[in-house]
Formats: sequence, structure tokens, C-alpha cells
Amino acid sequence: MMYPARKHIIKTFEALNKILPLTQGSKPQIILLAGEATGYRHDTDRELAFRQESNFYYLTGCSVPSSLLLVACPLGTSLTQNLTSDLFIPKAEIADLMWSVPPPSVEAAKGTHDVTRVQQTSALAAAIDTLIKTFPGAIVHILPKQPSAFPVLPEEYLRPFLTFGKEQGVEVSDTYLLSALQTARITKDEAEIALIRKANEISSRAHEVVMRVLGKAVKGKIEKGQVTGVDRPLLPGEWLIEREAEAEAIFVASCRREGAVHQAYLPIVAASTRASVLHYCCNDKEFAWGPVKPHDHQNKNNLSRDSNKDLNPQVLLIDAGCEWDCYASDITRTMPVGNGGKFSPEARAIYELVLEMQKESFNIIKVGLHWDMVQMVCHQTLVKGFQRLGIFKSPNSPGSGSWNSEESILASGVSSAFFPHGVGHSLGMDVHDIPGASQPDNNSTIPTIPLSHTSFFTYLRLRLPLQAGMVVTVEPGIYFSHHLLASVRGSKHINHDVLKRYESVGGVRIEDVVLITETGCENLTTVRSDTDWVEAVCSGDV
Repeated sequence: MMYPARKHIIKTFEALNKILPLTQGSKPQIILLAGEATGYRHDTDRELAFRQESNFYYLTGCSVPSSLLLVACPLGTSLTQNLTSDLFIPKAEIADLMWSVPPPSVEAAKGTHDVTRVQQTSALAAAIDTLIKTFPGAIVHILPKQPSAFPVLPEEYLRPFLTFGKEQGVEVSDTYLLSALQTARITKDEAEIALIRKANEISSRAHEVVMRVLGKAVKGKIEKGQVTGVDRPLLPGEWLIEREAEAEAIFVASCRREGAVHQAYLPIVAASTRASVLHYCCNDKEFAWGPVKPHDHQNKNNLSRDSNKDLNPQVLLIDAGCEWDCYASDITRTMPVGNGGKFSPEARAIYELVLEMQKESFNIIKVGLHWDMVQMVCHQTLVKGFQRLGIFKSPNSPGSGSWNSEESILASGVSSAFFPHGVGHSLGMDVHDIPGASQPDNNSTIPTIPLSHTSFFTYLRLRLPLQAGMVVTVEPGIYFSHHLLASVRGSKHINHDVLKRYESVGGVRIEDVVLITETGCENLTTVRSDTDWVEAVCSGDV
């Protein structure tokens, strides 16, 4: 299926027309956009992995490096009938044929891209001159001039609009295009949802692969040194996961095996107490052998790997997802390691509470609901759960009163030390998609929520009412970070003796990607997260 670039161009122009001042909206509109160029590692000639800039891909479906787009919408005409979009791709040179995969021919690109015309980059200058003469007084929309944020638009293509074009009344503006693109991208069409669904299916299988490799080891089907004396490297089916990097390698290999070229973000693979670090990307430590200590996050790979030592009960948090054709996935699973593939009693209690936070979120998600309300429900569920576990005192606790009611604890903001981040974010071409539209500066839609605390929303990346077609993550978590807990060590709401029993858990997060529908939501993540299934897989029982 061809990527629906023309549909996205029309959607962007519709958004553009809504934000343009009346005097400018009546003029012809032109978009000039540069694609990403191949990058190189610092001061060398070694290519970095190429990934097309998201906005350019959204309007072209083109992954050819150093391509450009020129779109024209004449004054007072139908968007669907008279809009033209010209894609310009580089000519294949001999060096391209020798060193790398060359760009496609013009004829080949015509058959794979939903644009009016495909030409080589050398034809762009003449096309710009023609547009200036054809549409005097036009507005040329470009992305903000921030080379660090967006691909650099070559000066040779911008200069004609600023010189000859200026004589014809042409104006160049970087004020409106990005906002229009973000507005267009916040809801997804069927083609985009299909790509996101594919990315999540591949990533879901990769998470399950890691769990099943752990389970094989529990059943003794993978043992350390089982091929000793064999003069060959270990094969994938013989890998024994004993450190974070090995779990990451298996996850990425599973995605790559299914054709996913890129990870949507750096994988987070954190064992033991390191699971309390939200964006832990080191992934370089061994699992904890022997007693889990408060400072196991400082493990330098010198913990015992002796076969006579037991792997200590701990969690392994993997937050990872691949891309499929520039569309992201974002999945977190927290799984048991040690203890025969079962959670410790404390870890299981926290895991099931996080699962409850997610289920309560799913129960209320619907079109029109403000995302802040989902965040609030998670904090309410956490407080109730902590009161059941005894981590938070309740009015019925010895020596307690109404000042330990659920409402009082919520109003204090103490739960933010355990759940500091937002419950989710928009997802699409980027894992943290369209931040400018997801969390606008002047947001009049934010509701007033009784008993909430400002700290609940500090790091929330989505603060909008939900619309059908939005894709979001739902990722509650509970963490026992020594840094965050320092601020609440003196809280009268906490039973600190009970808290100590849970701190070695580190952290638990469960994250799924969901599509907002007219009737609620659809979970696009296919790997299961129910406690019994996770334990059964990680223990090798299923």
C-alpha cells in the first residue's frame, strides 16, 4: 500500500488555513521542505544510521536522503483538485553505486510515492522560479530555522524566494508550518495506525522472546558453560541472560530479524534497584547475585557469577520498542528474575498495583476526556493501594486520624515521589510525538481537579482532551528511588518500616500503546502483562 502523502498534505493545509491570519490565508500557499541528509560521525567519513525527518516523511513517504519537497496550493482553488506536490531526489552518482545503495531512479520513485511529480534535485531551482512567476504574492512556508532541530534547507533554494520572489510580493514565513503539521499529525489515519500496529506486534514478540529465554534457563534448557569444549561461538538459542546488555541484545535481534531497522528510542533494560531510574539506558550491569543492597545500581560487573550462587529475586524492567517505516512502538514489561521466575511477594504486590493503575486508566479512556484525569486516576489508585499494603497510613491505622484519609494524602502530593512521571504521551512517527501540540503553552482546556497536586502534572507530556484517532501510551509505574524518596522521608503519611520492605523492588512499569476510538480505546500491544502469565513464561512453565 502506498503511503498516503497527498492526504497528509491536504490535512496539513487544512490545519494551516485555520491558523493563518485572514489577510494571509487569502494568498497562494507554498511549502518548501528539506529531508534529512546522511550524517557522519563527528570529524570522520563514517556514516551514521539514516532515519528520515518525521515531518518530511509525513508529507512525502520518502526515505531517500537529501530529498526536497515543493508544494503549491493556488489561491481560491480546491485543495483536492489543484494542489501540486513535487518531490526532488538526488541523482545516483558513480560513488553512490560503489559505496552504498543509490537513490532510486525518477521512474521507480514515481511508482512508489504519492506525489504529483518526481524529479531530480537539479530541477528544483527552475521549479522555484516557475512558482514565483506563477504565484506572485504567495506565502512560502518553511520549518523554523533551527538547524539543530530540523534538516537545513539549502540556501540556494531559499534565496530565490528572498530575492526575486520578494520583488513579486512573495513572503517567506517559518511561523505557521510546524504548528499546522503538529495539528495534522496528532490524529492518525488508517495507514498510519496499520504501521503503528505492525511496530507494536514486532516489539510485543521481542518482549516475549526475552521472557521465554529467561524461562528456558529456569528449566535448565540453557546453562552457563553448556557448550564448554566446543570450538565455536554460542548460538542464539544457547544464550544465557545474566546481564542487562544480553537482554537488550536479544530484544533488538528479535526486532531486526522481523525487518525492523530502527529502535524507536534507546532501549531501557534495568535490573534490580536500577529499575527505579526512569530513563536508564546504560544497560551494562549484571543481574544481582546474592542479597540486593541499596547501592546495587553501582554494580561494576564484579558481583559473583559462581554457579554455586543463587540469582537473587529481582525485577527486570525492559522499556523498548522498534519502528516500522518511521512509525514507533513503545512497550514496557517488568518481569521476574531469580526465585524460579516468580516475583517476590513485595514485587508481586507492586506489580499488581501498577497493573491495577493501568486497568483503571483503560476503564475511563474515551473521546473528550482530558488526559489529566487519567493521571489523577493513577494517583488515586496508587494511594488506595499503598494504604492496603500499609506503606501509606490510613485513618484506621494506630495513632492516625482523618489527616491520613485518601483525600489528605492526595492533596499532599506525596504519591509523586513514587509515581513521578506522566501516565503517557502521544505516539506516532516519534515515540514522544509532536510535543508542541500535545502540551501547548496556552492550554485553556486543562481542568481543575479537586484534591490533586501540581506535582502530579509536572512531567506530563500530553495535556489535551482525547480525540478519536489519537494514539497514546498508558504507562503507570511505581518506583522506590532513593533520590526521590529523600524528599518524603519525614512524611507523616508513610509507614517507614513497611516502606523499607519494598525498597529493594526498585521499580515496576507496565506500558501499552492504545488507539483512541469512538467507543473507548483499542490496545495495540499484543504481549500480555497479567501476573500469572508473566510468571508462567519467565519460569518456563508455558
